[in-house]
Amino acid sequence: MSALRITASALRRPHLTTAFFTSHPLPRFSSSTTTPPTTPPPIPNASTPNASTTSSAVEPLDWDSFLRLRKLRRRYNLVSSILTSALGTSIGMSILANKEIDVTQTIMGMDPLIVFALATVSSGAAGWLAGPALGGSVFGVVKSRYRVQMAQREKEFLTRIKKNRVDPSSQSMSNPVPDYYGEKIGSVQQYRQWLKDQRAYKLKREKFL
Repeated sequence: MSALRITASALRRPHLTTAFFTSHPLPRFSSSTTTPPTTPPPIPNASTPNASTTSSAVEPLDWDSFLRLRKLRRRYNLVSSILTSALGTSIGMSILANKEIDVTQTIMGMDPLIVFALATVSSGAAGWLAGPALGGSVFGVVKSRYRVQMAQREKEFLTRIKKNRVDPSSQSMSNPVPDYYGEKIGSVQQYRQWLKDQRAYKLKREKFL
């Protein structure tokens, strides 16, 4: 009966219960697990290059660099032509050295020694012509990172050469065409000098005509 009276009296005075819980808050226990982040980490964009890709990208090829690479490619072709010509000559001579020569018989109406000499020269010439293909391939492997830019610059350069070079139909021994294909151009300064030579040729041709 006494317990019921205490409870009934507590219900009649609710402000005492509220004051009790206000003055004695419930303890909070810290959790051992951390709260996951509310937003997930950003997904890297494949179209945006990172720092390593930007640093490893090939720089734009300017005209001076292109002309230097073009000159270097001609050297590759020249060295390759010399090597392949020597190789072709040696192969031709080794093959012809094993052939028996009958000095009393002619080959296609010519002396056998003359035919063998022409065959040796032809093998060397064939090796010389095959040199640029080999040299260009080696150059393409060594400078493969510039292959696309070299092709673009080469197209633009040949367009400029065709536009500014002179007509060779009126050339003579006293007035030869100055570097018709622009093979000697190795820098922007040399290109400007080439333009001056083309204008000088035109003026000289008009003067004589």
